[in-house]
Amino acid sequence: MAKVLYHVTMSLDGFIAGPEHSMSWMAQGDSGPQDEGMAVAKTSGAALAGRNGYEIGRQAGSELYGGAYSGPIFILTHRPPTDETNPAYTFLSGDIRPIVKTALDAAGGKDLLILGGTIAAQCIEAGLLDELFVHVSPVLLGQGIPLFRSTGPLVTLDPISSTQVGRTTNLRYRVVR
Repeated sequence: MAKVLYHVTMSLDGFIAGPEHSMSWMAQGDSGPQDEGMAVAKTSGAALAGRNGYEIGRQAGSELYGGAYSGPIFILTHRPPTDETNPAYTFLSGDIRPIVKTALDAAGGKDLLILGGTIAAQCIEAGLLDELFVHVSPVLLGQGIPLFRSTGPLVTLDPISSTQVGRTTNLRYRVVR
C-alpha cells in the first residue's frame, strides 16, 4: 500500500538546513547517498516539496536523488515561478489534503515522497503522514531550519528500523494512528 513518507537528512541538533536555508553542511561528513536512502527513489511514484526546496535544488542545478528519481514533482507554493519549463514540475496551492490526494493519485500506487519541513509539518497536522525516514548527520549546526515547526498535537511514532552507515545514523518511524 502506498504511503506518505517524509525523507530527510538532519543535523544531530535537529536542523534540516542551516541559516537562510544553507545546505553547505551536507558536504561535510557522511550525509551523502546511501543504499537505504537511494531505495526511496525507486519506491516513490511522486514527490511533494515546498517552494524553498524547489529554489535550492534549482539554484544547485541538482536532480532528486542525483537523477535516480523519475516521477512527477509537485511544489506547494503561493508564488509559482513564471519561468519554469520543466514538465516534471506542477505548482499547486491551497489546503494540504487535496494536494496530497492529487500527488498520491499521480504516484500510481507507489509512495508519495515528502520533501521539506513545512510540507511535512502540514501533513502531520492533517493526519496524512505515514512514515518518517531521517538520516542523522554527525554535525551540530546550532541554528537553522528545524526538522519540524509544528504546533499540532502530540504524534506518537513506532520505530521501524535503526541503522548506521559510516558516520550517519538512519532512523525510520511509522506514525501511530
